[in-house]
Amino acid sequence: MSLVVVDCSKQLGRVIMANILKRTSEYTGKVSYRVLIRLKGHPSEAATFDRLTDAKRWAQQTETAIREGRHFTKSIAKRKTLKELIERYERDVLPEKAESTIIGQTLQYRWWKEQIGHCLLADVTPALISDCKDKLKAEGRNAAGVNRYLAALSHTFTIATKEWEWAEDNPVKRVSKLKEPRGRVRFLSDSEREQLLQACKESNNKDLYMVVVLALSTGARKMEIWGLTWNQVDFERKVITIHESKNNERRVLPLTGHAFGLMLDKSSIRRLDTDRIFPGSSNPETPYDFRRPFTIALKKANINDFRWHDLRHSAASYLAMNGATLAEIAEVLGHKTLSMVKRYSHLSEAHTHSVVESMNRKMFKGA
Repeated sequence: MSLVVVDCSKQLGRVIMANILKRTSEYTGKVSYRVLIRLKGHPSEAATFDRLTDAKRWAQQTETAIREGRHFTKSIAKRKTLKELIERYERDVLPEKAESTIIGQTLQYRWWKEQIGHCLLADVTPALISDCKDKLKAEGRNAAGVNRYLAALSHTFTIATKEWEWAEDNPVKRVSKLKEPRGRVRFLSDSEREQLLQACKESNNKDLYMVVVLALSTGARKMEIWGLTWNQVDFERKVITIHESKNNERRVLPLTGHAFGLMLDKSSIRRLDTDRIFPGSSNPETPYDFRRPFTIALKKANINDFRWHDLRHSAASYLAMNGATLAEIAEVLGHKTLSMVKRYSHLSEAHTHSVVESMNRKMFKGA
């Protein structure tokens, strides 16, 4: 065995050592060339070649990758699994998000860990993710649901690439999303609303009526209401402050009329062991889950094809039918753009018609 090449180069004060060793087999006489690259603070990299020219080329390419900060990213991706990446994300990034997002994404990440968590990051390819996308569809998830799973994993890889340098690129970006249908608009008719509210009043759950009234009057999201605490309620200003919305922005909800009265009554009998307005039955520090009593109330009111989120659609629809502009609806619902509220535009056509008619009367008066 003999040393053929010793190549030293500097990168920001650090020395890259690339040694090429010639080896001859004692039994076959075959010659090979082993390249060993060392950089302080990183594990050694090695490769063996039959030809010296190939060994030199690999050493040169690897040195270039090291100088550009690319090579050891690949090296980390060959040592870290997707499960390790997700667990770091859940520990360092996920807790900063809104509570409703944490609940949803925790379930999504659990699925990813079960399916391909054992895979090394270097082996998580667009083809593998595409197979997982097909499996999500086969499990019965709709297009929007599948896209949410992809989005969660995509952001994980974005952080791994840009901040942690665990990966060189984001493979999820090369996987096409499913086409989602137009946004659903299911809102309660006047008679349905009366029937549902009556069923909620008669529910065994004493808080169900109040949370449904809050949902209809504020348009707030499910966990924004279920997870309310008393320090979010300002009785003097008659507002509820959502400190961490889904968009990670603070939002203020008007608390007026019947909803304000219910909140005032509730405050007189608040629990002393928790700040939550609707504490969980087993753990007062967690929000109460109203899904079961709500489902029972819907059945009793004979209302079909209706979900909790449709209460939010109902609030937005009522706003549109009472003359609110799309910008005003977006502000109430906490949407950053108008695209999400365009689904309610047809409900405000009567108001738009009356506005245009009034303008024309004034413009062409006496014509």
